Amino acid sequence: MTTVYFFRLIVLSAALLLLAASSAVGAVERVKVMALFPDKAMVEIDGTRRFLRAGERSPEGVVLISADPHGAVIEVNGRRDNYQLGASYGGNFAESEKREVRITRNSQGAFVTLGSINGRSTDMLVDTGATSVAMSELHAKRLGIPYRISGKKSGVHTASGFANAYQITLGRVQVGEIEITNVEAVVIKGSSPREVLLGMSFLKRVKMDLEGSVLVLSSAP
Repeated sequence: MTTVYFFRLIVLSAALLLLAASSAVGAVERVKVMALFPDKAMVEIDGTRRFLRAGERSPEGVVLISADPHGAVIEVNGRRDNYQLGASYGGNFAESEKREVRITRNSQGAFVTLGSINGRSTDMLVDTGATSVAMSELHAKRLGIPYRISGKKSGVHTASGFANAYQITLGRVQVGEIEITNVEAVVIKGSSPREVLLGMSFLKRVKMDLEGSVLVLSSAP
C-alpha cells in the first residue's frame, strides 16, 4: 500500500513539473529585436537578451525562423510574425492596445521592411505614390500568387512607360503585427519593380507618422 502510494506521488510530481515547464515556456510576454544580421538576430525576451540563429529555439521557447538586415520572422507562443529592428511586441497579442511598426530610413532614403503576403515573407518598399500594392511577375511567382487565374488583365503606367498587368486581391498583407486582409494589388509583367511596393491600398488603412528618420505605422487591433 505504501509502495503504491509513493509511486503515485512520484507520477503526480512529475506531471506537475512537466505542466510547470510547459507553462513557463508558453508565458512569453514581451519580445524586442535588438540587432539583425543575415540568418541571426539579437532579441530581448522578457528582459533577457538572447543571440539566436535561424531555426534556433531560446530557453523561453521563442524560435527565430529567419532574419536579414530588414527584419526577422519569429515564432512566439506558437505564432509566427514579422518583427522589425528596435520594435517591441507583446507575446499576448489579444491584449495589445495598438499594433505598431517602426521602419528606419535606409542609406538611399527609402523605407524598406520585411513583410509577408499570404504568409510568405518578402521585402517591401513603402511607396505612397503607388495606388496599390505592386509587384513584378517574378515576385508573384515566388510568392505563389495565381495572378493569371484569379487576376484581371489591365495596364499600368510606370517610370519606364506603359506595362501590361493583372489586377488581383491579396488575402493577407502583413508588416510586423499589422495585418490587413483583402488588399488590392497589381502584378506587372516583367521583372520590375525590383521590390514589392507597399502602396496605398495597404497604407490608407493604417496610420502613418514620421519621427525623424523613422516611419511609424500603427493600427488598432
